[in-house]
Amino acid sequence: MTPESQTGDSPQAGFVKDLGLVSATTLVMGSMIGSGVFIVSADLARQVKSPGLLIVCWLLGAALTLIAALSYGELAAAMPHAGGQYVYLREAFGRLWGFLYGWTLFVVIQTGTIAAVAVAFAKYAGVFMPSISASNYLLGSGNIGLTTQQLLAIAVVVLLSIVNTRGVRTGALVQNVFTFAKVASLLGLVGLGFLLGRNPQAIAVNFHDVWRGATFSWATIALIGSAMVGPLFSSDAWNNVTFTAGEVRNPKRNLPLSLGLGVGTVSVLYIACNFVYLSVLTLPQIQAAPEDRVATAVVSVMFGPVATKLMAIAIMISTFGCCNGMIMSGARVYFTMARDNLFFRRAGELDSRHHTPVFALVIQCVWTCLLTLSGRYNDLLDYVIFAVLLFYILTIGGLFRLRRTRPDLERPYRAWGYPILPALYMLVAGLIEILLLLNKPTFTVRGLILVLLGVPVYFFWRSPAKALQSREKYGARPI
Repeated sequence: MTPESQTGDSPQAGFVKDLGLVSATTLVMGSMIGSGVFIVSADLARQVKSPGLLIVCWLLGAALTLIAALSYGELAAAMPHAGGQYVYLREAFGRLWGFLYGWTLFVVIQTGTIAAVAVAFAKYAGVFMPSISASNYLLGSGNIGLTTQQLLAIAVVVLLSIVNTRGVRTGALVQNVFTFAKVASLLGLVGLGFLLGRNPQAIAVNFHDVWRGATFSWATIALIGSAMVGPLFSSDAWNNVTFTAGEVRNPKRNLPLSLGLGVGTVSVLYIACNFVYLSVLTLPQIQAAPEDRVATAVVSVMFGPVATKLMAIAIMISTFGCCNGMIMSGARVYFTMARDNLFFRRAGELDSRHHTPVFALVIQCVWTCLLTLSGRYNDLLDYVIFAVLLFYILTIGGLFRLRRTRPDLERPYRAWGYPILPALYMLVAGLIEILLLLNKPTFTVRGLILVLLGVPVYFFWRSPAKALQSREKYGARPI
């Protein structure tokens, strides 16, 4: 049994359950929808060189993400504690594996993604205010300097971190508003694309020979596996709702439901958007979209020059909401790690008035801002692509392990399609990992090194001195 199941000092003690089903679902959707769906298809089309394979990649990404979400639903309902995936890995495989996930999450997965998405917000704000630019330096120059684009990105991170110190209800309100707005913009893109943007030439070219270049051989399978990075990580962060499980009302019902509803809805929207792209633009036009802005190219067909500003507004709404969801949820993981003696002690404290992990939010904010200033977050994110998928595979593997080692654990919801679908996810995702390892060794090896650097850090946090400090603060917690 774990510390939280054996003592009254549970990691979710003190949290206020202010997240209902709607808020939990918007957290899933809002964390998933960033800027990826608007731009990823250009690079994906260049890789697969086939309209059919383009859609296959998005369909496969949607299927894998939905299977993973439905599998996580069982773990979330059985262990509705703050920290989510960190808790599941700790329960299934021990504290080291939980820590390695939390370490990678803090060092780059969560913070690097927040930084990248905040910079995307600032980049599109530059459409309306040209002074906001990556080349407009306020201090210094090159890699050592501060641009107006970086400054705005940092301001967004700081603002949303402050908002989320005011209570989960405030953060959820911001999340709900921006998620509804971004879903409306995607629905508008899909609806107007099919109604006004249908291009007979594009439809004839794209759908007459939909499988062009596809040989249905191992080479094509390898190509799809390597190309899956875009669709999978355009859909990533759906698991963030599990981090806030300690604040979800009726979590045994609402967590599995929010995962299924949120992932399912976003997946349908993503696939519909790509059918719109293929109905409005020829494949070569998608491949050659300026700065990979496929959605902007589509809207320009319908509305002309105003398209750039329309899509800039949509992406700013999308990225702002995505940042908020990730900032709100990430801090809950560091809070739980601190309660397990595996992070800065103060990160395990809740504000007495707002019941939020203020110090965890602050330290996340500081590190995110440093990554923003470094300008290297995109490189770091490339490195951890392999590691992120590895942790998903491990967590679903934990589902099988816990069924065996903890048969008496209450499971209000059981993973749909178990054991076939979870096993299928592990098999397909494992194949993608092997293909990434073979085709993109630079990124995968560096990602593994980044994860393994967490091992000595784990033993530092587990040192007697650190454990004593935590016991003095929170009382003894069984190992």
